[in-house]
Amino acid sequence: MEFLWPLATYAFVSSITPGPNNIMLTSSGIWFGFIRSIPHMLGITCGFAVLLAICAAGIGSLVMAVPAAHVVLKVGGSGYLLYLAWQLRSMGAVSEAPVAAKPMSFTAAAMFQFANPKAWMMAITGAAAFLPSMRPTWLAIAVYCLVFSVVNLPCVSVWAGAGSLLRRFLTQALWRKLFSAVMVLLTIYAALSIWL
Repeated sequence: MEFLWPLATYAFVSSITPGPNNIMLTSSGIWFGFIRSIPHMLGITCGFAVLLAICAAGIGSLVMAVPAAHVVLKVGGSGYLLYLAWQLRSMGAVSEAPVAAKPMSFTAAAMFQFANPKAWMMAITGAAAFLPSMRPTWLAIAVYCLVFSVVNLPCVSVWAGAGSLLRRFLTQALWRKLFSAVMVLLTIYAALSIWL
């Protein structure tokens, strides 16, 4: 069980740091509040657990070894982030989400993990460095995914919670515009960092 602390530490550091999921959750918390963002949070954690299992089984390394697959992941992930930045630009102009807007669904959030290059890097690095050496292999993969998920969910929840707390401070147009500009820049940076 000596593997638990290093694995939990890696899961915490990689899950709590800014990335596409956390930027989207902050925006969701602002627009829709914490409660309505729960399916988004659960989708991230469950979708990422599936990605972790795939990478721990060795398929992740194979996908990353195929240059075309790597490029497709980068294009999909950065394209979605640029689309998100485009959507975030209007946040400074309005104080409420558009009537037709909905928080990201559980399924959409889970599926996004497969287009999220940060998630792939986290999963592959984690599997290579922190997969427990126990038998049978399926048990090692299950423990790895469980530990990561138990740490990941509270970490992503912090970002949605921060967004919902910021919501009340963004009633003034000036602060909304400033925050919107910062979120757009961070999202564009996340999209560009995929290629660095």
